[in-house]
Amino acid sequence: MALPRFRRTVLVAALVIGAHAMHDGFAMILWRSAGIAATTAGLLWSVSVAAEVLVFLLVGPPLLARIGPATGIAVAACAGGLRWAVLASTTALPWLAAAESLHGLSFALLHLACLGLIEASTPADLRTTALALYGTLGLGLSGVAATLASGALYGAFGASAFWAMAALSLAALPLVPALRDR
Repeated sequence: MALPRFRRTVLVAALVIGAHAMHDGFAMILWRSAGIAATTAGLLWSVSVAAEVLVFLLVGPPLLARIGPATGIAVAACAGGLRWAVLASTTALPWLAAAESLHGLSFALLHLACLGLIEASTPADLRTTALALYGTLGLGLSGVAATLASGALYGAFGASAFWAMAALSLAALPLVPALRDR
């Protein structure tokens, strides 16, 4: 945690991944309350999983080789902001399908970029510890905290609470310049 670039990497991961918490907890509830059939809602979820696999296997590595991990994080944060804005605004199936396809960028690309930054910014003998801290703090603890907040937000604001997740994801953008290679 003494390495500033590593700390920033964990923080951007916490913001962008934490913003997924409301989706994970409440998207199905939102869709079902909007009259979307369970099978259709399951297909929407499958779109996000397929997009994730596509980015992990085919799209992400060459994209990050071209744009770099810091820009990859910016793309992921923007994709998350757009995704949550759509969920806050509509339950129209074409828009939801498009938003779910952004999971490949908002999650998989972010994760690949963070792993690249961890490899570049931590000494080899500290990498396993860094990955454990990234997983625990950047992914785990942020998900728990955001899930707890999501319950209250969704209860109070319904679908409009996804605007808070859009803001959370976009809050990572000011940290991106400090992640670039120097």
